[in-house]
Amino acid sequence: MSTDGIGIVSPDDHLVEPPELWRDRLPAKYRESGPRVVRERGRMAFDYDPNSSSDLKWETAEDGAWGDVWYYENMRSPQLLPSCAAGTPQDQMALRPITFDEMRPGFYRQRERLADMDIAGVEAAVCFPNPFTRFCGQRFLAATDKDLALLCVKAYNDFMLDEWWAGSQGRLIPLCVIPLWDTKLAIAEVERVAARGVRAISFSELPSNLGLPSIHSGHWDELFATCDRSGVSLMMHIGSSSKFLITSTDAPDAVRAAVTPINSAMCMIDWLASGLFERFPSLKIILAECEIGWIPFFLQKLDRIWDHRRSWNEMGDTVPRPPSEYFRDHVFCCFFDDRFGVENIQHIGEDNIMFETDYPHQDTSWPDSRKAAAIQTAGLSADVAEKVLRTNALRLLQPV
Repeated sequence: MSTDGIGIVSPDDHLVEPPELWRDRLPAKYRESGPRVVRERGRMAFDYDPNSSSDLKWETAEDGAWGDVWYYENMRSPQLLPSCAAGTPQDQMALRPITFDEMRPGFYRQRERLADMDIAGVEAAVCFPNPFTRFCGQRFLAATDKDLALLCVKAYNDFMLDEWWAGSQGRLIPLCVIPLWDTKLAIAEVERVAARGVRAISFSELPSNLGLPSIHSGHWDELFATCDRSGVSLMMHIGSSSKFLITSTDAPDAVRAAVTPINSAMCMIDWLASGLFERFPSLKIILAECEIGWIPFFLQKLDRIWDHRRSWNEMGDTVPRPPSEYFRDHVFCCFFDDRFGVENIQHIGEDNIMFETDYPHQDTSWPDSRKAAAIQTAGLSADVAEKVLRTNALRLLQPV
């Protein structure tokens, strides 16, 4: 089966925030205190928590490497090569700072992004924030001045709608962030962007890791009700809780990289056991960059727990049907390299998985996304391959 005629709709690409994003959109009094880029020499400091996906520390140094560094309050966040990597050979990959002059313009400019999408056979893409904003806007959750932080959230979303999506002929599908620290403000922002056609916001896979209430607490119920009512899905990128499980602090980095899908597995189990899908019957969640081969095992495991312990487990009261039944209608997962998962698609659901290109991160298949798509979907019928590569994502995310 050839996928040559199928345009890829990637539900997980990334926008490298252009340096003028907040400078041009914040009120004048905040231009010097809001997010801004400073080019300077410095070096990475490696005394960081290996369990965390939060920023590495940056130290200015006259003999250091040049980098473009985001300044915001007391935070310093250098642009790093692994997050701005498309076109860089793997044998040249390194954890080092990078400047905008070194990047492909498609990382942060609309016209050039569309050209890069053409090269890879990508019809449309959803773009999560890059590591400055963080995958679900954690940057602004951590800010001290919440009035400014709210303006930053709105400025990001306005850029996403007015400059990234607008004029792209629908090819750059908008994904917005919310003020995680205040549910009333978050609801208002969901309503604001949904009124303009947005069908997805970014949320944390495990909000309790961010010091926020869990999805079981009731804290988020009004937000979930708003999304349910508005047809807005919650997209949860791996690492959007700013923390990963790790076997030990001295384990090789390969261990951490291999176990990252556990975050998404915990997220899926959390939601399926929560009863939220019973209460919000139209709500949908999308797990990004998590691969898919683990899904059948955990659905089987959770169904068994639901069945064997229902007489004394509170899940029996809130989840009246087997958890796997809720998965079919409510949970969708993205992958970029998981032939095992695709081979077991009958145990997952052909309507529940989507192929992503992860441009411009280090794992991206760009510029060979057509080839990667063909390899990943080999053995599927043309109809099912088109669902996985294109129509599932459009059905869920195309603006209305």
